[in-house]
Amino acid sequence: MRKTKMLIAVLLIVGVAAAGYYYWHAAPAAPAPAAATKGGRGPGGPTPVVASPATQSDVDIIVNGLGTVTPLRTVTVRSRVDGELVRVLFNEGQLVKEGELLAEIDPRAFQVQLAQAQGQLARDRALLENARLDLERYRTLFKQDSIAKQQVDTQASLVRQYEGAVAVDRSQIDNAKLQLAYSRISAPLGGRIGLRLVDPGNIVRSGDANGLVVITQLQPVAVLFTVPQDLLPSVLKRIQSGDQIAVEAWDREQKARLAEGMLASADNQVDPQTGTVKLKAQFANDDGGLFPNQFVNVRMKLDTLKNAIVVPPAAVQRGAQGMFVYVVQADRTVALRNVKLGPLDAQRQAIAEGLAAGELVVTDGTDRLRPGAQVDVGSARPEFKPPAAGAPKGGGKRRSKDGG
Repeated sequence: MRKTKMLIAVLLIVGVAAAGYYYWHAAPAAPAPAAATKGGRGPGGPTPVVASPATQSDVDIIVNGLGTVTPLRTVTVRSRVDGELVRVLFNEGQLVKEGELLAEIDPRAFQVQLAQAQGQLARDRALLENARLDLERYRTLFKQDSIAKQQVDTQASLVRQYEGAVAVDRSQIDNAKLQLAYSRISAPLGGRIGLRLVDPGNIVRSGDANGLVVITQLQPVAVLFTVPQDLLPSVLKRIQSGDQIAVEAWDREQKARLAEGMLASADNQVDPQTGTVKLKAQFANDDGGLFPNQFVNVRMKLDTLKNAIVVPPAAVQRGAQGMFVYVVQADRTVALRNVKLGPLDAQRQAIAEGLAAGELVVTDGTDRLRPGAQVDVGSARPEFKPPAAGAPKGGGKRRSKDGG
């Protein structure tokens, strides 16, 4: 009997526990009242955006292009005479000035040729002097009717013959001196020397194709770049009027300006395959920031647009109807406004038509907007954080055991 009572008590306790478990976990939570969001940004409230006013300013019309640094002059230094290279007076990569001595070829053979030519000249001069004295004597004797006229004429021809021989000797001396001068090789222009192509001790010849070294002029230096053919009339008009068109060279990532220069000339024909024309800009390159065959980004200031309406580039959107911006109106709603774009200058986009100075345009948050939508304009980019992990979706609390 006692065991039966204990069994009934255990069953009652289990039943009470099961009922409590069901009441705690299975009963629906009381609906929490809708939480009011600060500033009306909750469901159905204004959309947070960032806006900026359209301003009026001068905008530079910039033409961008990809250019290649090209030296104004590149010279392969070659020997003009044959001989042994005895001295090399330059270092690879050295900057040299025009006329600076670079190398020497063994001059002894040319010194011997000069001495021979000088000796031949002295011999022919002596013969010429003697022939002239004889001519004077023959003329005196002819006046005295002591010799025939033919003898005088023959002596005069001999004098002219020796005069010609002396002229030849002098030219041979000049040639020998020139060959001797060619044995000293000087820089034909100022610039940077490349790698040495011949070592001392080698026999060099005037017909060698490779030469001794290559010199590239770096100051000044040119940059060749291309622009669309549609811009050619404007560029030529500026060139023909004598205006100086500023050109800048930037690095590959367009973060660092390498040099500033001026447009020098334009090519005389358009490339039919690309529809572009080549332009040449010249840079002083005093700091050596430009190097031959280096690729650079070119920015050419073609003109300046006065008192243009400008907005941040992020405000301009592209749609099926073309380019447009969202304008914040007085009642804090947005209106879609189609615009016609002007030139882009760094972080300023010129608007040719469709916008007035002072109008507020949305620069961030445009992906959540529709025409007529209410907006909340802020000064910083709005952030939308997801709900914390484990938080109840309804926002209410679980029912406590006592029903509180």
